[in-house]
Amino acid sequence: MKKFKLISIVLVALILMSMKGDNPAYMLFDANGKKMNYKNLVKDAAAADIVFFGEQHNSPIAHWLQLELTKDLFEQKQENLVLGAEMFETDNQLLMDEYLTGAIAVKNFEAEAKLWKNYKTDYKPLVDFAKDHQLEFIATNIPRRYASLVHKKGFEALDSLSADAKDLIAPLPVKYDPELEGYKSMLEEMNDGMGGGHVTPNLPKAQAIKDATMAHFILKNWEQGNVFIHYNGAYHSNDYEGIVWYLKQKNPDLKILTITTIDQDTINDLNDEFKNLADYILCIPANMTKTY
Repeated sequence: MKKFKLISIVLVALILMSMKGDNPAYMLFDANGKKMNYKNLVKDAAAADIVFFGEQHNSPIAHWLQLELTKDLFEQKQENLVLGAEMFETDNQLLMDEYLTGAIAVKNFEAEAKLWKNYKTDYKPLVDFAKDHQLEFIATNIPRRYASLVHKKGFEALDSLSADAKDLIAPLPVKYDPELEGYKSMLEEMNDGMGGGHVTPNLPKAQAIKDATMAHFILKNWEQGNVFIHYNGAYHSNDYEGIVWYLKQKNPDLKILTITTIDQDTINDLNDEFKNLADYILCIPANMTKTY
């Protein structure tokens, strides 16, 4: 009887585990909507030159998977792995380097760097991984004051900046294609949101100077044989536009892998609207807890 009870308990446990396995926290798809496993992602990322992990900024699953992928890439690439992120601006690179090398304490870095409100939960683990393993972490984004300047006055406003300021942004003049779908839709959505009002055409230009600057500093800090993994909002790399478009203008031979993050009510199959957004689509239940 005791043996029978033990077998019954084990069977119930196995059933419960099986039921739990049918409710995954995420699903990976390729661009065509085919289900992929995580090992495929690691293999393809390790073979790339540049990996873009496009996130939803408040997604705990995306942030967790960023760290897991970074760890697994490090297992294969070791010192040939470089990290970089939209969340850090180029004028904070010195602070970042000083923290990574131990020249300044964590309290000084966190007090003086321009950190996002979710830094400690979502980006600090990545920065500290780089620190613990002596990896570079590149601050790629344009200082926000210069993006704001473009928003107000257009690209021409950057011409009057000092040489030191220009070192913090993409080389001028910046190539710009207003017909790229990402920039066009941004303008259309903002105009629609204003109820028929008018949004300045400088809005997508401010986005473009961010994309161009991130592309510039990624390329500046990448060399053959390395994998550069870049963390950014998905809209900066979706549809192979944004940062990816600028990289391709400079080096069309780069092997680029893109990952995007999307929400769906159910994640067993990928909705048609999300196909071809990226090489890998990280699909997360819409009711997943957010970090903010």
